[in-house]
Amino acid sequence: MKKILLYLALGAFIASCGGKKEEKKDGFEVSRTKTEQKTEQANEGVPVDLNNKGIGPIKNLDFPADIDTEMAARGEASFNAICVACHMIDQRMIGPALKGVYERRSPEWVMNMILNPDGMLKEDPIAKALLKEYNNAIMLNQNLTEEEARDLAEYLRTL
Repeated sequence: MKKILLYLALGAFIASCGGKKEEKKDGFEVSRTKTEQKTEQANEGVPVDLNNKGIGPIKNLDFPADIDTEMAARGEASFNAICVACHMIDQRMIGPALKGVYERRSPEWVMNMILNPDGMLKEDPIAKALLKEYNNAIMLNQNLTEEEARDLAEYLRTL
């Protein structure tokens, strides 16, 4: 008899737990939707100009046919210590992606941008366009020597 009462009580308890409908209350509701990722190319609005040498100390720079691996290694170390705060190799970040930079800019322009970003942002039309495209995020002067900038330029050739 006790078992029957126990089963009946358990059945009544289970029956009383179900069937309650949840009422929606007036108020705000948070729903998350997926946003489209931008598929724009970096520098889409900035022209490619391989003749522009920029504003700064570098007037002529000819790369040798072969990449100097020691210079590139030093440049990579500098890149990882300094540049990765704003630049990624193949994605836009605070600054433009640097993969294939020599397909868009002359070596002199790149070196002058590294060595003289303030002057470039004030006077160079491409640097001004990049500044506008990247929401006025200025490239800070890292006070690198020409040798350190040349190492970075060599590393950028390897990308």
